[in-house]
Amino acid sequence: MTLEIISPSEIVFNGEVEAVTLPGVAGKFTVLKNHASLISVLKEGNVRYLQNGEENSVEIRGGLADIDLNKIAVCVY
Repeated sequence: MTLEIISPSEIVFNGEVEAVTLPGVAGKFTVLKNHASLISVLKEGNVRYLQNGEENSVEIRGGLADIDLNKIAVCVY
């Protein structure tokens, strides 16, 4: 699946990943391949993603996540 993390000034990350954990306002949640469509508000925390067996993270202050058809678009501020 594809993860794209964008801010108002740059594309922070764009690539293929195996899993993504997001800091939702109702709690952390993990997205795997073929996840149901979802839009979520994000709070301050870390977007963690697994790429080629290696875990990486991006610290965010908040934002929105749109999950649909194995594409995760995360708009952060």
